[in-house]
Amino acid sequence: MPTIVKKLCFIIPLALSLIVEAGAVTVVPAGNRNSVQPPVPGASAKRTRELSTSYAAKYAKIYNLLKNDNKLRARIIAVAKDYGINPVHIAGAIVGEHTYNVDVYDRLQTYYVKGMSYLNQGVQFAYNGEDVTDFVKREQFSPCNGLSDSYRLWTCRENIWDKDFRGKTVEGKKYPDNRFSAVFFQPFFAGQTFGLGQVNPLTALMMSDRVNRISGLPKLSAENGGQVYKTIMDPDQTIPYIAATIRQSIDAYRQIADFDISQNPGLTATLYNTGGAEARARALAEENKRALARGEKPKLPQENYYGWFVNSKIGDLEKLF
Repeated sequence: MPTIVKKLCFIIPLALSLIVEAGAVTVVPAGNRNSVQPPVPGASAKRTRELSTSYAAKYAKIYNLLKNDNKLRARIIAVAKDYGINPVHIAGAIVGEHTYNVDVYDRLQTYYVKGMSYLNQGVQFAYNGEDVTDFVKREQFSPCNGLSDSYRLWTCRENIWDKDFRGKTVEGKKYPDNRFSAVFFQPFFAGQTFGLGQVNPLTALMMSDRVNRISGLPKLSAENGGQVYKTIMDPDQTIPYIAATIRQSIDAYRQIADFDISQNPGLTATLYNTGGAEARARALAEENKRALARGEKPKLPQENYYGWFVNSKIGDLEKLF
């Protein structure tokens, strides 16, 4: 006797329809959680005005660069496969950076040329004459000494900076109330990131071992700032660092907060923009733990203005690949 299958349709509130359970991990589908774009920081708007351009024009410029460069797209696809992510995640990070932060160069060759120039500039990662490699030899950093993986090592050092040095006076020396990367890893000017993915030098050092293991690129060292800058300026070499950063965020949210964000390029773009994926995943996990104890529904990770924009352009980005 044939089996009659009845399909039942329910009208489910949007918040519930966004959650798909996969074992203990909640898969966050594509799309924005917010109906309107969260506020764009004033600094981004100021930079755009100073360049006499607009977000739409900057987006069109970076999108057309990706669209018209077959070699670049092929590189993104190959690297994405190596890191087990959809290439749209990489494209989203690149598009977000060049829409809301710096404008993209007209030709990739410019990145190669500028990257080579840093090798001869004697780049030093330091603050007030103290090299970061000497700074991290202080007793406060001793808990990090047994860590061999570059991500764990530099994350540990960053956490100790926040806890013991940031905004404090230590041994008679006052340290700025600013991020570790801003104080020690921006030798030219504040807020400086570089290359097609606008990778921060500290982020590059964190991802060095993963990129060496997966992509076979040489390991980076804080003692050779020129090589760090050359690497993140080179489009061929910086793409694995973009992918590694995205992969790290996906892994952190799965392992710490029980969320699979791999289906949502807007969320990975948000974390690429903000940094601190582990800390953010941990904070969300704690918030949801308290919510469940009160009998409330857990909160989904949400995109910021940058990630919201990437999700809003997902149709365009998918056409690239």
